[in-house]
Amino acid sequence: MNTNYLDNNHLVLVGKITSEKRFSHEIYGESFYIFDLEVPRLSETFDVIPITISERLINDEELQIGKKIIVKGQFRSYNSYENEKNKLILTVFVKDIIFENDIEERAKEDEEINLDVSNEVVLIGHICKKPIYRKTPFGREIADLLLAVNRAYSKSDYIPAIAWGRNARFCDHLEVGSQVKAIGRVQSRKYEKKLEDGTVMERVAYEVSISSLEVIDEKDDENKAEEDTETAEAV
Repeated sequence: MNTNYLDNNHLVLVGKITSEKRFSHEIYGESFYIFDLEVPRLSETFDVIPITISERLINDEELQIGKKIIVKGQFRSYNSYENEKNKLILTVFVKDIIFENDIEERAKEDEEINLDVSNEVVLIGHICKKPIYRKTPFGREIADLLLAVNRAYSKSDYIPAIAWGRNARFCDHLEVGSQVKAIGRVQSRKYEKKLEDGTVMERVAYEVSISSLEVIDEKDDENKAEEDTETAEAV
């Protein structure tokens, strides 16, 4: 079965740059940088999301603090080994960037861009840990889940997500290995972590807040792919 990995993991963010770019890493002579993007919520607060971008997509005149941009790409993860412990690092990897002066024109031409929706991510992946369902002291239902989203070259991104209300109840019945399609937004969340010496450090977690969730029948997908192949061969 052929897989379109861009369909597995795709997002569009509209926001404002809030930091200078800083060097991240280099692969085969290509340098990558990170900067922070402030993305508004409907509640009039905002998320600050780390963005990873290739030097080949950077326009230094436009990539400045306070500038508005649109980012199209993927929500990715990688492991960082620090203090003899593995830490899951999450970032938005840029496939395309639209700078402030071009936003209005590109929005007219590109059906994926809706300036009324500043933060949307679509993930298709497998449940790799049993979802944790709970209720807050105020009775709000929440479920935490971890999605393994396939990427090209036999790699996967491990994306933490959180569901609410009826979606949270639905998650409580999902089994490890189930394939699901989740639509939501990338969010940043501050929390406090108590260290071994008793001190408390403020940290930031990144996750997908799910607004829509459905189980995908992989057998149906495979049958559809076979039908499409047979049709193409017949033509």
